[in-house]
Amino acid sequence: MLEGSLPVGVPIEGKAGYKRTICLGDDMEQSAFEKIYEVVKQIPYGQVATYGQVAALAGNKRWARVVGYALHVNPDPDNIPCYRVVNKDGRVSDAFAFGGGNRQVELLKAEGVEFTGDCVDMAQYQWERPVY
Repeated sequence: MLEGSLPVGVPIEGKAGYKRTICLGDDMEQSAFEKIYEVVKQIPYGQVATYGQVAALAGNKRWARVVGYALHVNPDPDNIPCYRVVNKDGRVSDAFAFGGGNRQVELLKAEGVEFTGDCVDMAQYQWERPVY
């Protein structure tokens, strides 16, 4: 970032519907999103990862909300399977960017992912990639 320039704010919607901004800076935002997208591209067909898991694999375990924002603005949904990312309990996103939670469930079920109630069976379908 150039001296004197302001960081770019990434709006994040909180649980109660309020919005806050996480400032990453121009270079940081781009590289963070790129890292996130690269991790999501690696989630195997028929498996899921959590927001926190993607954050840790992208380099910062505190980026779970940034992962959510990055996936919401996914520039290439055909090659970045953001629907394979769920919360820690296996719940899909109500705000799934490309058609709502029902569409996310449809896409996961089409890959053979099974649900117990409205949650992915994480014991069976969570991607087991170690974080280094």
